Amino acid sequence: MTTGQDLVPLRPTHSAPVVFGAGAAIGVLGGMIDLGGAEFRLPLLISLFGFAALSAVILNKAMSLVVVLVALPARLAVVPALELAAHWPVALNLLAGSLLGAWAGASWAVRMRSTTLYKVLAALMLLMAAALVVTHTTTLGTLDLPLWAQIPSGVAAGFGIGVVAAIMGVAGGELLIPTIVLLFGEGIKTAGSLSLLVSLPTMLVAFARYSRDGSFVVLGANQRFTLLMAGGSVAGAVLGGWLLGVFPDLVLIPLLAVILLVSAVKLARHN
Repeated sequence: MTTGQDLVPLRPTHSAPVVFGAGAAIGVLGGMIDLGGAEFRLPLLISLFGFAALSAVILNKAMSLVVVLVALPARLAVVPALELAAHWPVALNLLAGSLLGAWAGASWAVRMRSTTLYKVLAALMLLMAAALVVTHTTTLGTLDLPLWAQIPSGVAAGFGIGVVAAIMGVAGGELLIPTIVLLFGEGIKTAGSLSLLVSLPTMLVAFARYSRDGSFVVLGANQRFTLLMAGGSVAGAVLGGWLLGVFPDLVLIPLLAVILLVSAVKLARHN
């Protein structure tokens, strides 16, 4: 098991504009596809800024939490809270699995050897690339499962998503949205808002588990860096939201998928 001391890098020497700009670029990428973009930020934290795998995951989780907290009020303007309240069984069904998955995923991440964690992250990058392509290039239907099958399926899916979100330090919207559409037959807009309601407590549980490990000190050692990049991510997400639909999905989605694939290869080879 890697100790927390091993996971705290030297304080980043990159200037504030570089850190903020990197966060903004990631935010724009995510905003253009109506997501937070944390899956793109993770390899950047490792390859550009030199953080070890677990340190990068924890920093990514902190920044993702900030982005979700900012995005939630905006989403409530699109789908009002009263309308979402009618769909509380969906959120509760997924949370029954995702909270357990988040705790388990964070527990596994802090126990993995660094070399193993890099390979796991690379595999999850491939999963995210596949989810991105499927979600944005196909018309999602619904599985029309009976209630007796829908509930355990929701718990199982939530558990898996919680594990992935905890290990990568992401909100998990890339997986939650298609899951909500497929399993529960909700529309894309409603699914996007429900995904945030599921993501927030799921992220808090993973965050609580990481806080019990020595690796969590990376946040205290890099507060300024974290705030700068999180601020850039929020600003970029707003700009990316304005650009939503400007670039056709047939161009944008394959490009973003390629970015994830390249990132996955680099992570798999990382020492």
